[in-house]
Amino acid sequence: MDKAPGISTLENVVLLASRLLLAWIFVHEGVFLAMNFAAASAGMAKAGVPALALVATIGLQLVAGIAIAVGWHARLGAAALGWFCLATAILFHTNFANRNELLHFEKDLAIAGGMFILMLRGAGGYSVLALAKQREEHEGGWQWRFRAF
Repeated sequence: MDKAPGISTLENVVLLASRLLLAWIFVHEGVFLAMNFAAASAGMAKAGVPALALVATIGLQLVAGIAIAVGWHARLGAAALGWFCLATAILFHTNFANRNELLHFEKDLAIAGGMFILMLRGAGGYSVLALAKQREEHEGGWQWRFRAF
């Protein structure tokens, strides 16, 4: 699979690298939170966030992060994580007197911007979605999905 229609090889490479960079922080953090659930839950409880929200956060970070990384429903994953970053910035990083909090606020906004660009642009040609579309065109529709090998 060389490229999606209208997208150069360089653009596909940049989109892939960008997806991986954007996804990494969420997949990494989701795994970290899951492996340190008790400590993360206690920390979030201090901020008034219930444990159920932590479970949802871990699920969102892992599912949407992996979707973006592999390019399967990347637009949806990017939209979800973009809104998540905006919410995180507004709910948890508004103490601008603290330089570190201001930096986290700005980073969350920047990541949200990247996610919204990915939402509009799509995953590109080096993605599972592009591979599935190419295979569907090559093999004549939906039949390939039911073939064992």
